[in-house]
Amino acid sequence: MRASPIDAADSEDGAQRNWLVPVGGALGLIVGNGPISVFAFGIFIGPLEREMGWTRASLGMATALCALLSALTLPFIGLLMDKFGVRRPLAIAICLFAVNVALIGQSPTLPVFIALTALTGITGAAQSPIGYVKSVASYFDRRRGLAIGIAMSGIGIGTALVPQYVQWLIGSFGWRIAYLGLGLVIAAVALPAVLLLLREPVSQQASSAKTGGAAPGLDLGEAVRLRSFWCVAAAVLLVSVAVNAALVHVVPLLVDRGWAASAATGVLAAAGAAGLVGRLLAGYLMDKVFAPYVASGFFALAIVGLYLLAADINVVLGMAAIGLAAGAEVDMIGFFISRYFGLKRFGQLYGLLFAIFTVGAGLGPLLLGTVHTRLHSYDMGFVACGIGLAIASLIILSVGPYAYAPAGASGLDAKRLRNA
Repeated sequence: MRASPIDAADSEDGAQRNWLVPVGGALGLIVGNGPISVFAFGIFIGPLEREMGWTRASLGMATALCALLSALTLPFIGLLMDKFGVRRPLAIAICLFAVNVALIGQSPTLPVFIALTALTGITGAAQSPIGYVKSVASYFDRRRGLAIGIAMSGIGIGTALVPQYVQWLIGSFGWRIAYLGLGLVIAAVALPAVLLLLREPVSQQASSAKTGGAAPGLDLGEAVRLRSFWCVAAAVLLVSVAVNAALVHVVPLLVDRGWAASAATGVLAAAGAAGLVGRLLAGYLMDKVFAPYVASGFFALAIVGLYLLAADINVVLGMAAIGLAAGAEVDMIGFFISRYFGLKRFGQLYGLLFAIFTVGAGLGPLLLGTVHTRLHSYDMGFVACGIGLAIASLIILSVGPYAYAPAGASGLDAKRLRNA
């Protein structure tokens, strides 16, 4: 068992103010790239179809390109944050992202709309969990799962609140002003959180002073040669495709079934609230139970959620189950990196894995939208999503024991946490 570079007593019990770091992360991620570019996007689909005549497949292309550009940008963002810290890049990115989102509402044609939406993949890449989780992971060891869960709960809050805000803006002022309102709220919420609450990660130099060497962990080239890395990557991709496809298309699906747009949007609140609970619960459980067991259980729960949604048995309960899985998956990325590959190149590794997640987040809605456009039904798309989730549940169980168990874990505790 390789030890963590962090003295858990100093970083957690001895400094209660460290808990402001995940709180700042939660506030920033309420208006992060996920709630803005993925979950709010579904609310715009209906108005854009009616007013502009743009198809769901065309709109799905916008989100897919956004995801692709974000995926290409994220590893460089991680490298930048590993070298220069997180607060300054985040502050600059938040301003650029806010302006970009506001400008989408001025799109005169579909190509311009697609281009500006795709550009948010670049301007919004830093306003993803990467910097927030990097900072949180550096201050917590034994309670790292819970701390990451608190930070990531912002995505769940954003998933619940941002679509409601967008629906109100569209109903009151139209979709163009709604994009302006999104840009304003990004700057108003995220920028103060970063400047006032977030702290720079514990530096490698500080770690060296305590341990006599660099922070333990693998370089990017070493990590990608491991089977465990590709197990995590494959699970992340499959779950991201399935979960984000359902989250983006649930509103137009329910409107097709005769629901009022406001009621359909309200279902996303269930997913957002469940995502909030899922992040906190998954974070807590991963501190107590071998993390792959936790992740596999949440992924299997999403299969049940897809069935309830597709069969129109209990849409709210189904979306809650999907939201729980969405929360657990994003939590899992940062936690698994810290336990399997260490903190030495956390930013780069997180950037790469979150890029894979982002590809799935764009690919899922595109594929499900294409299925609907061609078959006029979501049924076959939901079947494929369920199969993907089942495969992911099995893959994550083969990832193997922890390489970097929590500091202070020994004896039976170390054996339990490492599954060794």
